[in-house]
Amino acid sequence: MKNNNALLMLGMAAKAGKTASGEFMTENAVKSGGAALVIVAEDASDNTKKKFINMCEYYKVPVKIHGTKEELGRFTGKEFRASLAITDKGLAQAVMKKMD
Repeated sequence: MKNNNALLMLGMAAKAGKTASGEFMTENAVKSGGAALVIVAEDASDNTKKKFINMCEYYKVPVKIHGTKEELGRFTGKEFRASLAITDKGLAQAVMKKMD
């Protein structure tokens, strides 16, 4: 496990209700302008990564490939998650700082 701090911040964002997780919810957050950051699991399918990278580029939302599906799920209190969006700008920036 690489950067635990970023994942811990994800957990805080999830507890605060500032995340949209799962492919459908993440996509909705991006397209509705609600996503401040999208995180895609490293072990997500190439198709999923490509889809979110392209979508985020189009909607000008930062996207990071980080953690595993299991880690993203565990830190957000869910099952496996291949993708999630953070919907709070401040939290998104804090998570990005921890990842860099």
